[in-house]
Amino acid sequence: MITKRDVLRFWMPLSLTWMMMAIEGPILTSVVARLPFDKLNLAAYGVAVALAMLIESPVIHLLSTSVALARDKASVMALKSFTLRINALVTLGMCLVSIPWVYDRVAYDLIHLPTDVAALMYWGFVCMIPWPAAIGYRRFYQGLLIRNGRTRLVAYGTVVRLIGMLVSAVVLVMIGGFSGVVVGTLSLTIGVIFEAAATRYMVSDVLRMYERTSDPSHVALTNAEIVRFWLPLAATSAIGFAVTPLLAFFMSRAPDPLASLAVLPVVDSFVFFFRSFGFSYQEVGIALIGDRQQNYDVVRSVGNRIILVTTVLLACITFTPLLGLIYEGAYGLRPELADFATYPTMILIVLPTIAVAYSVYRSVLITARQNVKVTISTILEVGGIVLTMVVLVAFTQLNGALSAAISMAIGRIASTVYLKWSAGAVLAHR
Repeated sequence: MITKRDVLRFWMPLSLTWMMMAIEGPILTSVVARLPFDKLNLAAYGVAVALAMLIESPVIHLLSTSVALARDKASVMALKSFTLRINALVTLGMCLVSIPWVYDRVAYDLIHLPTDVAALMYWGFVCMIPWPAAIGYRRFYQGLLIRNGRTRLVAYGTVVRLIGMLVSAVVLVMIGGFSGVVVGTLSLTIGVIFEAAATRYMVSDVLRMYERTSDPSHVALTNAEIVRFWLPLAATSAIGFAVTPLLAFFMSRAPDPLASLAVLPVVDSFVFFFRSFGFSYQEVGIALIGDRQQNYDVVRSVGNRIILVTTVLLACITFTPLLGLIYEGAYGLRPELADFATYPTMILIVLPTIAVAYSVYRSVLITARQNVKVTISTILEVGGIVLTMVVLVAFTQLNGALSAAISMAIGRIASTVYLKWSAGAVLAHR
Protein backbone atom coordinates (compact mmCIF):
# COMPACT_ATOMS: atom_id res chain seq x y z
CA MET A 1 0.00 0.00 0.00
CA ILE A 2 1.43 3.38 -0.97
CA THR A 3 1.42 6.47 1.24
CA LYS A 4 0.80 10.14 0.51
CA ARG A 5 4.53 10.72 0.83
CA ASP A 6 5.16 8.11 -1.87
CA VAL A 7 2.71 9.87 -4.19
CA LEU A 8 4.27 13.28 -3.55
CA ARG A 9 7.78 11.95 -4.09
CA PHE A 10 6.68 10.41 -7.37
CA TRP A 11 4.74 13.48 -8.54
CA MET A 12 7.08 16.36 -7.68
CA PRO A 13 9.67 15.77 -10.44
CA LEU A 14 6.85 15.42 -12.98
CA SER A 15 5.26 18.65 -11.75
CA LEU A 16 8.62 20.38 -12.14
CA THR A 17 8.81 19.05 -15.69
CA TRP A 18 5.40 20.49 -16.58
CA MET A 19 6.24 23.77 -14.84
CA MET A 20 9.35 24.13 -17.00
CA MET A 21 7.27 23.32 -20.08
CA ALA A 22 4.81 26.03 -19.03
CA ILE A 23 7.54 28.69 -19.13
CA GLU A 24 9.02 27.45 -22.42
CA GLY A 25 6.44 29.19 -24.61
CA PRO A 26 6.67 32.63 -22.98
CA ILE A 27 10.48 32.50 -23.19
CA LEU A 28 10.54 31.85 -26.93
CA THR A 29 7.77 34.34 -27.71
CA SER A 30 9.68 36.99 -25.76
CA VAL A 31 12.73 36.30 -27.96
CA VAL A 32 10.68 36.49 -31.15
CA ALA A 33 9.00 39.70 -29.93
CA ARG A 34 12.39 41.41 -29.61
CA LEU A 35 13.42 40.69 -33.20
CA PRO A 36 12.48 42.78 -36.29
CA PHE A 37 8.89 42.58 -37.60
CA ASP A 38 7.72 41.26 -34.26
CA LYS A 39 3.96 41.18 -34.98
CA LEU A 40 4.34 39.23 -38.21
CA ASN A 41 6.84 36.82 -36.71
CA LEU A 42 4.77 36.24 -33.58
CA ALA A 43 1.73 35.47 -35.71
CA ALA A 44 3.72 33.15 -37.97
CA TYR A 45 5.36 31.43 -34.99
CA GLY A 46 2.05 30.87 -33.23
CA VAL A 47 0.36 29.33 -36.28
CA ALA A 48 3.41 27.20 -37.18
CA VAL A 49 3.51 25.69 -33.69
CA ALA A 50 -0.27 25.16 -33.64
CA LEU A 51 -0.19 23.37 -37.02
CA ALA A 52 2.77 21.21 -35.97
CA MET A 53 0.98 20.33 -32.72
CA LEU A 54 -2.07 19.16 -34.64
CA ILE A 55 0.10 16.85 -36.77
CA GLU A 56 1.98 15.80 -33.62
CA SER A 57 -1.19 14.80 -31.74
CA PRO A 58 -0.84 11.02 -32.39
CA VAL A 59 2.41 10.89 -30.36
CA ILE A 60 1.15 12.73 -27.27
CA HIS A 61 -0.27 9.68 -25.52
CA LEU A 62 2.64 7.37 -26.31
CA LEU A 63 3.70 8.36 -22.79
CA SER A 64 0.52 7.04 -21.16
CA THR A 65 0.62 3.97 -23.40
CA SER A 66 4.19 3.21 -22.36
CA VAL A 67 3.44 3.75 -18.65
CA ALA A 68 0.42 1.45 -18.76
CA LEU A 69 1.62 -1.37 -21.04
CA ALA A 70 5.42 -1.75 -20.65
CA ARG A 71 5.35 -4.92 -18.51
CA ASP A 72 8.37 -6.87 -19.73
CA LYS A 73 10.98 -7.11 -22.48
CA ALA A 74 8.53 -8.36 -25.11
CA SER A 75 6.00 -5.58 -24.44
CA VAL A 76 8.74 -2.93 -24.53
CA MET A 77 9.92 -4.19 -27.93
CA ALA A 78 6.33 -4.17 -29.23
CA LEU A 79 5.80 -0.63 -27.94
CA LYS A 80 9.09 0.55 -29.45
CA SER A 81 8.12 -0.85 -32.85
CA PHE A 82 4.73 0.85 -32.60
CA THR A 83 6.37 4.15 -31.60
CA LEU A 84 8.67 4.04 -34.63
CA ARG A 85 5.69 3.54 -36.95
CA ILE A 86 3.77 6.43 -35.41
CA ASN A 87 6.88 8.62 -35.63
CA ALA A 88 7.22 7.76 -39.32
CA LEU A 89 3.55 8.64 -39.85
CA VAL A 90 3.76 12.09 -38.23
CA THR A 91 7.06 12.86 -40.00
CA LEU A 92 5.40 11.98 -43.30
CA GLY A 93 2.56 14.34 -42.37
CA MET A 94 5.01 17.17 -41.68
CA CYS A 95 6.82 16.53 -44.97
CA LEU A 96 3.58 16.47 -46.95
CA VAL A 97 2.42 19.80 -45.54
CA SER A 98 5.88 21.24 -46.31
CA ILE A 99 5.39 20.60 -50.03
CA PRO A 100 4.77 24.14 -51.38
CA TRP A 101 1.53 23.27 -53.22
CA VAL A 102 0.08 21.51 -50.15
CA TYR A 103 1.33 24.25 -47.84
CA ASP A 104 -0.39 26.92 -49.93
CA ARG A 105 -3.69 25.02 -49.76
CA VAL A 106 -3.42 24.76 -45.97
CA ALA A 107 -2.13 28.27 -45.25
CA TYR A 108 -4.25 30.24 -47.71
CA ASP A 109 -7.36 28.18 -48.48
CA LEU A 110 -7.91 26.37 -45.17
CA ILE A 111 -6.57 28.73 -42.49
CA HIS A 112 -6.94 31.94 -44.57
CA LEU A 113 -3.65 33.43 -43.35
CA PRO A 114 -2.59 36.85 -44.59
CA THR A 115 -0.06 36.55 -47.42
CA ASP A 116 2.86 38.04 -45.47
CA VAL A 117 2.26 35.79 -42.46
CA ALA A 118 1.93 32.64 -44.58
CA ALA A 119 5.10 33.41 -46.53
CA LEU A 120 7.06 34.07 -43.33
CA MET A 121 5.69 30.98 -41.62
CA TYR A 122 6.79 28.46 -44.28
CA TRP A 123 10.44 28.12 -43.28
CA GLY A 124 9.50 28.13 -39.62
CA PHE A 125 7.23 25.15 -40.25
CA VAL A 126 9.96 23.38 -42.24
CA CYS A 127 12.29 23.79 -39.24
CA MET A 128 9.80 21.76 -37.19
CA ILE A 129 9.74 18.66 -39.45
CA PRO A 130 11.77 16.53 -36.95
CA TRP A 131 9.91 17.92 -33.92
CA PRO A 132 6.92 15.51 -33.65
CA ALA A 133 9.05 12.38 -34.10
CA ALA A 134 11.56 13.59 -31.51
CA ILE A 135 8.67 14.11 -29.09
CA GLY A 136 7.28 10.63 -29.81
CA TYR A 137 10.70 9.03 -29.27
CA ARG A 138 11.15 10.95 -26.03
CA ARG A 139 7.68 10.22 -24.66
CA PHE A 140 8.03 6.47 -25.22
CA TYR A 141 11.21 6.37 -23.14
CA GLN A 142 9.82 8.80 -20.56
CA GLY A 143 6.97 6.35 -20.05
CA LEU A 144 9.48 3.62 -19.20
CA LEU A 145 11.17 5.93 -16.69
CA ILE A 146 7.86 6.87 -15.06
CA ARG A 147 6.62 3.27 -14.89
CA ASN A 148 9.79 2.33 -13.05
CA GLY A 149 9.74 5.26 -10.62
CA ARG A 150 12.53 7.31 -12.25
CA THR A 151 10.49 10.51 -12.45
CA ARG A 152 13.45 12.65 -11.40
CA LEU A 153 15.23 11.71 -14.62
CA VAL A 154 12.26 13.02 -16.61
CA ALA A 155 12.77 16.42 -14.97
CA TYR A 156 16.50 16.30 -15.78
CA GLY A 157 15.59 15.75 -19.43
CA THR A 158 13.39 18.84 -19.42
CA VAL A 159 16.28 20.88 -18.01
CA VAL A 160 18.41 19.69 -20.94
CA ARG A 161 15.61 20.72 -23.31
CA LEU A 162 15.35 24.24 -21.87
CA ILE A 163 19.12 24.74 -21.93
CA GLY A 164 19.34 23.47 -25.52
CA MET A 165 16.47 25.71 -26.55
CA LEU A 166 17.93 28.82 -24.90
CA VAL A 167 21.46 28.25 -26.20
CA SER A 168 20.12 27.65 -29.72
CA ALA A 169 18.05 30.84 -29.60
CA VAL A 170 21.00 32.92 -28.38
CA VAL A 171 23.35 31.48 -31.02
CA LEU A 172 20.85 32.04 -33.83
CA VAL A 173 20.25 35.63 -32.73
CA MET A 174 24.01 36.27 -32.50
CA ILE A 175 24.63 34.81 -35.96
CA GLY A 176 21.89 37.05 -37.34
CA GLY A 177 20.02 36.89 -40.60
CA PHE A 178 17.27 34.57 -39.34
CA SER A 179 13.66 35.65 -39.07
CA GLY A 180 12.01 35.54 -35.66
CA VAL A 181 9.80 32.59 -36.61
CA VAL A 182 12.84 30.55 -37.67
CA VAL A 183 14.68 31.41 -34.46
CA GLY A 184 11.67 30.32 -32.41
CA THR A 185 10.80 27.09 -34.24
CA LEU A 186 14.38 25.93 -34.81
CA SER A 187 15.26 26.54 -31.15
CA LEU A 188 12.16 24.59 -30.10
CA THR A 189 13.11 21.68 -32.36
CA ILE A 190 16.74 21.57 -31.24
CA GLY A 191 15.70 21.65 -27.58
CA VAL A 192 13.36 18.67 -28.04
CA ILE A 193 16.03 16.69 -29.93
CA PHE A 194 18.50 17.30 -27.09
CA GLU A 195 15.89 16.14 -24.57
CA ALA A 196 15.14 13.00 -26.59
CA ALA A 197 18.85 12.12 -26.72
CA ALA A 198 19.27 12.77 -22.99
CA THR A 199 16.20 10.66 -22.17
CA ARG A 200 17.51 7.76 -24.26
CA TYR A 201 20.81 7.93 -22.39
CA MET A 202 19.13 8.07 -18.97
CA VAL A 203 16.78 5.15 -19.69
CA SER A 204 19.69 2.75 -20.34
CA ASP A 205 19.55 1.18 -16.87
CA VAL A 206 15.81 0.61 -17.16
CA LEU A 207 16.26 -1.03 -20.57
CA ARG A 208 18.91 -3.36 -19.13
CA MET A 209 16.45 -4.26 -16.38
CA TYR A 210 13.82 -5.10 -18.99
CA GLU A 211 16.38 -7.26 -20.81
CA ARG A 212 16.45 -9.48 -17.72
CA THR A 213 12.65 -9.47 -17.36
CA SER A 214 10.73 -12.26 -19.00
CA ASP A 215 7.47 -13.42 -17.45
CA PRO A 216 5.99 -16.49 -19.20
CA SER A 217 2.70 -15.88 -17.37
CA HIS A 218 2.18 -12.62 -19.26
CA VAL A 219 0.28 -12.89 -22.52
CA ALA A 220 2.33 -11.30 -25.31
CA LEU A 221 1.34 -7.71 -26.08
CA THR A 222 0.06 -7.52 -29.64
CA ASN A 223 -0.02 -4.56 -31.99
CA ALA A 224 -3.83 -4.74 -32.01
CA GLU A 225 -3.91 -4.38 -28.21
CA ILE A 226 -1.61 -1.36 -28.38
CA VAL A 227 -3.80 0.26 -31.04
CA ARG A 228 -6.97 -0.38 -29.01
CA PHE A 229 -5.37 1.28 -25.99
CA TRP A 230 -3.69 4.17 -27.84
CA LEU A 231 -6.25 5.11 -30.49
CA PRO A 232 -8.92 6.63 -28.19
CA LEU A 233 -6.21 8.65 -26.43
CA ALA A 234 -4.77 9.84 -29.76
CA ALA A 235 -8.25 10.88 -30.85
CA THR A 236 -8.58 12.76 -27.56
CA SER A 237 -5.47 14.80 -28.36
CA ALA A 238 -6.54 15.55 -31.93
CA ILE A 239 -10.00 16.69 -30.82
CA GLY A 240 -8.55 18.75 -27.99
CA PHE A 241 -6.16 20.59 -30.30
CA ALA A 242 -9.16 21.77 -32.33
CA VAL A 243 -10.22 24.08 -29.48
CA THR A 244 -7.72 26.88 -30.20
CA PRO A 245 -8.64 27.48 -33.88
CA LEU A 246 -12.34 27.16 -33.01
CA LEU A 247 -12.07 29.83 -30.33
CA ALA A 248 -10.18 32.11 -32.72
CA PHE A 249 -12.92 31.60 -35.32
CA PHE A 250 -15.67 32.67 -32.90
CA MET A 251 -13.71 35.49 -31.23
CA SER A 252 -13.15 37.14 -34.59
CA ARG A 253 -16.95 37.42 -34.87
CA ALA A 254 -17.55 38.81 -31.36
CA PRO A 255 -17.14 42.39 -30.09
CA ASP A 256 -13.53 43.61 -29.65
CA PRO A 257 -12.04 40.86 -31.83
CA LEU A 258 -8.49 42.22 -32.02
CA ALA A 259 -8.16 42.77 -28.28
CA SER A 260 -9.68 39.34 -27.62
CA LEU A 261 -7.32 37.57 -30.02
CA ALA A 262 -4.36 39.39 -28.49
CA VAL A 263 -5.32 38.80 -24.86
CA LEU A 264 -6.62 35.22 -24.72
CA PRO A 265 -3.25 33.53 -25.48
CA VAL A 266 -1.70 35.55 -22.65
CA VAL A 267 -4.48 34.62 -20.21
CA ASP A 268 -4.25 30.98 -21.27
CA SER A 269 -0.47 30.99 -20.82
CA PHE A 270 -0.76 32.49 -17.33
CA VAL A 271 -3.47 30.07 -16.15
CA PHE A 272 -1.66 27.15 -17.80
CA PHE A 273 1.19 27.54 -15.32
CA PHE A 274 -1.19 26.67 -12.46
CA ARG A 275 -2.94 23.97 -14.49
CA SER A 276 0.40 22.30 -15.24
CA PHE A 277 0.61 20.87 -11.72
CA GLY A 278 -2.61 18.98 -12.41
CA PHE A 279 -1.64 17.86 -15.91
CA SER A 280 1.44 16.12 -14.51
CA TYR A 281 -0.78 14.13 -12.17
CA GLN A 282 -2.31 11.86 -14.84
CA GLU A 283 0.85 9.77 -15.22
CA VAL A 284 1.06 9.56 -11.42
CA GLY A 285 -2.42 8.08 -11.33
CA ILE A 286 -1.75 5.63 -14.15
CA ALA A 287 1.45 4.43 -12.49
CA LEU A 288 0.25 4.29 -8.87
CA ILE A 289 -3.53 3.74 -8.70
CA GLY A 290 -3.11 0.04 -9.43
CA ASP A 291 -4.83 -2.39 -11.77
CA ARG A 292 -7.73 -2.71 -9.33
CA GLN A 293 -7.66 0.99 -8.32
CA GLN A 294 -6.60 -0.09 -4.83
CA ASN A 295 -4.58 3.11 -4.28
CA TYR A 296 -7.24 5.51 -5.56
CA ASP A 297 -8.06 7.04 -2.17
CA VAL A 298 -4.43 8.02 -1.52
CA VAL A 299 -3.98 9.45 -5.03
CA ARG A 300 -7.25 11.41 -4.73
CA SER A 301 -6.28 12.78 -1.31
CA VAL A 302 -2.98 14.16 -2.59
CA GLY A 303 -4.81 15.53 -5.64
CA ASN A 304 -7.21 17.44 -3.38
CA ARG A 305 -4.24 19.12 -1.72
CA ILE A 306 -2.80 20.10 -5.10
CA ILE A 307 -6.19 21.61 -6.00
CA LEU A 308 -6.24 23.63 -2.78
CA VAL A 309 -2.72 25.04 -3.16
CA THR A 310 -2.89 25.90 -6.88
CA THR A 311 -6.37 27.42 -6.70
CA VAL A 312 -5.57 29.54 -3.65
CA LEU A 313 -2.33 30.81 -5.23
CA LEU A 314 -4.10 31.68 -8.49
CA ALA A 315 -6.90 33.44 -6.57
CA CYS A 316 -4.40 35.46 -4.51
CA ILE A 317 -2.94 36.82 -7.75
CA THR A 318 -6.12 37.12 -9.82
CA PHE A 319 -8.18 39.07 -7.28
CA THR A 320 -5.40 41.46 -6.25
CA PRO A 321 -3.32 44.14 -8.02
CA LEU A 322 -0.65 41.47 -8.59
CA LEU A 323 -2.47 40.39 -11.75
CA GLY A 324 -2.03 43.78 -13.39
CA LEU A 325 1.64 43.85 -12.43
CA ILE A 326 2.20 40.44 -14.02
CA TYR A 327 0.30 41.20 -17.22
CA GLU A 328 1.95 44.60 -17.68
CA GLY A 329 5.41 43.70 -16.38
CA ALA A 330 6.11 40.07 -17.30
CA TYR A 331 3.90 39.83 -20.39
CA GLY A 332 4.33 43.42 -21.59
CA LEU A 333 0.61 44.16 -22.08
CA ARG A 334 -0.50 47.75 -22.30
CA PRO A 335 -2.64 48.81 -19.28
CA GLU A 336 -5.88 48.73 -21.26
CA LEU A 337 -5.16 45.18 -22.47
CA ALA A 338 -4.19 44.10 -18.96
CA ASP A 339 -7.56 45.37 -17.73
CA PHE A 340 -9.26 43.61 -20.64
CA ALA A 341 -7.67 40.32 -19.53
CA THR A 342 -8.80 40.56 -15.90
CA TYR A 343 -12.35 39.16 -16.10
CA PRO A 344 -11.45 36.21 -18.36
CA THR A 345 -8.73 35.28 -15.87
CA MET A 346 -11.21 35.41 -12.99
CA ILE A 347 -13.53 33.03 -14.81
CA LEU A 348 -10.72 30.58 -15.59
CA ILE A 349 -9.78 30.29 -11.91
CA VAL A 350 -11.66 26.95 -11.96
CA LEU A 351 -9.22 25.38 -14.42
CA PRO A 352 -6.49 24.22 -11.97
CA THR A 353 -9.17 22.28 -10.07
CA ILE A 354 -10.45 20.77 -13.31
CA ALA A 355 -6.90 19.82 -14.40
CA VAL A 356 -6.35 17.70 -11.28
CA ALA A 357 -9.83 16.16 -11.46
CA TYR A 358 -9.24 15.35 -15.14
CA SER A 359 -6.02 13.57 -14.30
CA VAL A 360 -7.41 11.53 -11.40
CA TYR A 361 -10.58 10.40 -13.18
CA ARG A 362 -8.80 9.75 -16.47
CA SER A 363 -6.17 7.62 -14.73
CA VAL A 364 -8.96 5.50 -13.21
CA LEU A 365 -10.48 4.94 -16.66
CA ILE A 366 -7.13 4.30 -18.35
CA THR A 367 -6.04 1.72 -15.77
CA ALA A 368 -9.45 0.07 -16.25
CA ARG A 369 -8.85 0.05 -20.05
CA GLN A 370 -11.88 2.28 -20.67
CA ASN A 371 -10.03 4.78 -22.84
CA VAL A 372 -13.00 5.39 -25.14
CA LYS A 373 -14.70 7.20 -22.26
CA VAL A 374 -11.72 9.57 -22.11
CA THR A 375 -12.33 10.39 -25.77
CA ILE A 376 -16.04 10.90 -25.12
CA SER A 377 -15.20 13.36 -22.34
CA THR A 378 -13.09 15.41 -24.76
CA ILE A 379 -15.88 15.40 -27.34
CA LEU A 380 -18.23 16.70 -24.63
CA GLU A 381 -15.69 19.37 -23.71
CA VAL A 382 -15.23 20.64 -27.26
CA GLY A 383 -18.95 20.38 -27.95
CA GLY A 384 -19.75 22.35 -24.80
CA ILE A 385 -17.22 25.03 -25.73
CA VAL A 386 -18.57 25.38 -29.27
CA LEU A 387 -22.23 25.41 -28.21
CA THR A 388 -21.60 28.02 -25.51
CA MET A 389 -19.60 30.21 -27.90
CA VAL A 390 -22.38 30.04 -30.50
CA VAL A 391 -24.95 31.17 -27.93
CA LEU A 392 -22.79 33.94 -26.44
CA VAL A 393 -21.65 35.34 -29.79
CA ALA A 394 -25.15 35.21 -31.30
CA PHE A 395 -27.21 36.48 -28.37
CA THR A 396 -24.96 38.64 -26.16
CA GLN A 397 -22.61 41.59 -26.50
CA LEU A 398 -19.82 40.01 -24.44
CA ASN A 399 -16.37 40.47 -25.91
CA GLY A 400 -14.64 37.49 -27.51
CA ALA A 401 -12.13 36.83 -24.72
CA LEU A 402 -14.83 36.82 -22.03
CA SER A 403 -17.06 34.57 -24.15
CA ALA A 404 -14.14 32.20 -24.74
CA ALA A 405 -13.32 32.04 -21.02
CA ILE A 406 -16.93 31.26 -20.10
CA SER A 407 -17.11 28.64 -22.85
CA MET A 408 -13.88 26.94 -21.76
CA ALA A 409 -15.06 26.82 -18.16
CA ILE A 410 -18.48 25.37 -19.07
CA GLY A 411 -17.10 22.83 -21.56
CA ARG A 412 -14.45 21.57 -19.16
CA ILE A 413 -16.83 21.41 -16.22
CA ALA A 414 -19.21 19.30 -18.34
CA SER A 415 -16.36 17.01 -19.32
CA THR A 416 -15.24 16.64 -15.70
CA VAL A 417 -18.77 15.74 -14.56
CA TYR A 418 -18.87 12.97 -17.18
CA LEU A 419 -15.40 11.73 -16.17
CA LYS A 420 -16.41 11.65 -12.50
CA TRP A 421 -19.55 9.66 -13.32
CA SER A 422 -17.61 7.21 -15.51
CA ALA A 423 -14.80 6.77 -12.98
CA GLY A 424 -17.37 6.32 -10.21
CA ALA A 425 -18.83 3.33 -12.06
CA VAL A 426 -15.37 1.74 -12.19
CA LEU A 427 -14.62 2.46 -8.53
CA ALA A 428 -17.97 1.01 -7.44
CA HIS A 429 -16.75 -2.42 -8.57
CA ARG A 430 -13.39 -2.35 -6.79
